[in-house]
Amino acid sequence: MTTNVIAAGRRAAGNVDVTAIPSVVPNQIGGAETPAADGRTFSKIDPATGRVICEVARSTRRDVDAAVEVARTAQPAWAAMTVVTRGDILRQIAMLMREHRAAIADLVAKETGKSRKDALGETDAAIEMGFFVAGEGRRFYGQTTTSAVPNKSAMVVRQPLGVAGLIIAANTPIANVAWKAFPALLCGNAAIMKAAEDTPLSAWAFGVLAREAGVPEGVYTTIHGFGEEAGAPLVEHPGVAIVSFTGSCEVGRWIAETAGRRLAKTCLELGGKNPLIVCDDADVQNAVTWTLGSAFSNAGQRCAAGSRILVFDAVYDRFRDMLVEATKRLKVGTGDTDDYGPVINEGQMTNMLASVDRARASGAVVLTGGQRLTGAGYDGGYFVAPTILEHVGPNDEISRSELFGPITILYRVRDFEEAIALANDSPFGLTASIHTQNLNRAMTFITRIQSGVAVVNGGTYGSEPHMPFGGLRQSGNGWREAGTQALDVYSDLKTIYINHNPGAI
Repeated sequence: MTTNVIAAGRRAAGNVDVTAIPSVVPNQIGGAETPAADGRTFSKIDPATGRVICEVARSTRRDVDAAVEVARTAQPAWAAMTVVTRGDILRQIAMLMREHRAAIADLVAKETGKSRKDALGETDAAIEMGFFVAGEGRRFYGQTTTSAVPNKSAMVVRQPLGVAGLIIAANTPIANVAWKAFPALLCGNAAIMKAAEDTPLSAWAFGVLAREAGVPEGVYTTIHGFGEEAGAPLVEHPGVAIVSFTGSCEVGRWIAETAGRRLAKTCLELGGKNPLIVCDDADVQNAVTWTLGSAFSNAGQRCAAGSRILVFDAVYDRFRDMLVEATKRLKVGTGDTDDYGPVINEGQMTNMLASVDRARASGAVVLTGGQRLTGAGYDGGYFVAPTILEHVGPNDEISRSELFGPITILYRVRDFEEAIALANDSPFGLTASIHTQNLNRAMTFITRIQSGVAVVNGGTYGSEPHMPFGGLRQSGNGWREAGTQALDVYSDLKTIYINHNPGAI
């Protein structure tokens, strides 16, 4: 580990350094940067080259136990601060992130393989989330109401839960950190961030800046490691009051079952198989443009990705031909002029291409893509060609499972009724979009679509910082992150009654 990195969190404000990648990315527990308790590490691979970037602390239950003990000790004093004070400290984190915006984006680009332009956009979104949540420190609303009993006042206030275990995905790493860390801390919890093993650098940088901003020692912790070795002990620990998880349905089910046995609160933001409907009166060119962004931006590694494109028969052939032509023009690579970069690891690439091969063997037609990109500029990287399939059945495996890659499927539908029925025929219900010039169709779609987010004449995109995001069925368990609704995730309610006696004045 480089000495300037070790010292980074101890420097005076304005001089913190998050530019040097540590040779071993450490855990951050109780104000100290430490290796894993048993000294083991794992290699972080650059998805654009297949080469090792650095080593990362490989934490186990011993590290999690130490982190929870420190967090439980530090949390009461943090909760005793006014929420305005906590918000001021979070604002300072956001300000430091803005000051070091370029350096954070460089880390995001390095560990994900996405372009620096896209990494800057993601970093800006994380900063905005910080400023929004910090402002909620002055709008930490409860409720006052009347009582049926004379001389009695009634109110409801928020109270912290305790220690929050935060487990994130690697697709938008610094934004994912911000979505969970800021509201968890604002509500007065101590937070333990289990970083995604594929993206340790941005999580490390956030931890450095949180300490620099004045978050007390032990209140915010970063743990690195694999899910089975570090994430599972965090979920199982009796001292963790809430587990907030973003990731796969399979892991989400295990978390719900495991944490549920001790009645711990869980917030699960899981997968999506998001429909985008193109009606016969749609602006077809606009629909193609939004489909490209929905299906292929960030290499399709978005839970809100448009992976099911439902097109009215009257415009199907025209839309398909335009979409395939536009898709073939997409540029895949790590530069700012490229449309998207690699998928995050080799295993994910292998699994998604195997799914395409199984679909092809079952009768699906691959209109374009369907293979790993190799050759100049791609050597060793996990680059997947933008892929479009058709002639896929609605109950086929590839129609009902999230691939998390640059792969989308076209479905031909007769009319609005068939489109709505097929859109809702999914294990998921996260985001959905319709393209139409008919206001009646648009409003009916909004009412009948079974999703947490509905969009008219746009993409299947997520939410802005001040808006709630989440879904139905296997897309989550009902909680919403981002927006003021995130405060409901990380706090509990306390009902208060105050009795007074006017005669005792």
